[in-house]
Amino acid sequence: MSQDIIADALNNMINAKKAGKTSVSVTHHSKMLLSILAIAKLKGYVKAYKLDSNVLTIEFGKLNNCNAIKPRLVVQSSDIERYVKRYLPAKEIGVIVISTNQGIMTHQTAQDKNLGGNLIAFFY
Repeated sequence: MSQDIIADALNNMINAKKAGKTSVSVTHHSKMLLSILAIAKLKGYVKAYKLDSNVLTIEFGKLNNCNAIKPRLVVQSSDIERYVKRYLPAKEIGVIVISTNQGIMTHQTAQDKNLGGNLIAFFY
């Protein structure tokens, strides 16, 4: 049994992408994973995702890489830029997903709202 549903789903996505596939099916999912995929869809890294009879099917968009951030680092709004430099290839490329007390959002939104939180994943 998996310990981290988000990390397993993102690893399955990137492995399928490297294998030349356009979609992947995931059997274990959570509400947080669905929220992360909603952000990825909004930014274009995922074309579509569909939950059908307890199987989550994810179609890739302009995805180059994605991964879960382990350990789940707690950051303040002023420290987010340091982690953007660490996990993303360039300043305006990619997005870090952060879980804040106001919900799951991108690092840009968290900085605009002056919020900190837990780093969850990144996409580019």
